[in-house]
Amino acid sequence: SNIFCAYAQEHLFDTIDTIDIIDCNDGSHGKSFATNFNPEINLREVTQRGKYWKNGQWIDIDPLTISCMIDYPEVGPRKSYLIYHEEEESLVQNIKGLKQIRFWMTFSDNYIKHLDVLQSVGMTRIDPVMYKGTPVIPMEFLKELLPPPSSLGENYTGRTSIGCIIDGTKDGKRKTVLIYNVCDHAQCYAETKAQAVSYTTGVPPVVGAIQMFQGAWGGKGVFNVEQLPSKPFLDELGKQGLPWHVLDMTPADQAELFAVKT
Repeated sequence: SNIFCAYAQEHLFDTIDTIDIIDCNDGSHGKSFATNFNPEINLREVTQRGKYWKNGQWIDIDPLTISCMIDYPEVGPRKSYLIYHEEEESLVQNIKGLKQIRFWMTFSDNYIKHLDVLQSVGMTRIDPVMYKGTPVIPMEFLKELLPPPSSLGENYTGRTSIGCIIDGTKDGKRKTVLIYNVCDHAQCYAETKAQAVSYTTGVPPVVGAIQMFQGAWGGKGVFNVEQLPSKPFLDELGKQGLPWHVLDMTPADQAELFAVKT
């Protein structure tokens, strides 16, 4: 998502006003409830307060209180929730003139149902609870009960669809694009014995390392990825198994793709 935004700033827009990062996992692993990566990170990410940037300030919301239907490329309409995600922090700093940035992620009704129950009985707590004289952290105990994320790949079907809806101006005219990638769970497993969430998480750091070793990325100090050249990264990203696409959108397209409902 950071690289998509950097590419838009460098090559597609004169000014960027709004960014909506959209993240859909439309896969099915056949389990009643499981997380696709570390359960503690995943569940805390979902249960924390939501947050987004608008007109120069962060706006906090109660968890999972804003949702919408988003028509994801090659997947279709899926209910998506506004949550806080860490890349918003640096994009606010590095995408100049940005007026708003939000992050949307899909969760199934089944996932939300299980999450509500686990929260209500205290299983997502991260503070120790004494059990028969032994301190136990409920979240860590829950982690032991859930299927390991690495075990999900074998029977995973469906796709991930991840992208950025970016709105701004080019040559004095309004412009909106969707930059996205779609990844297939079964194809990932056939190639790597891992599912698409792992694949889309693991491939970009490898591509970043390639940029450093080949000299396309460098400099003195600490950088986030959107501060570095985007084109060589994206050229390599497709070669490494994550092809990306740019879709030009009209206002009507955007309204059809993305209609917020609170």
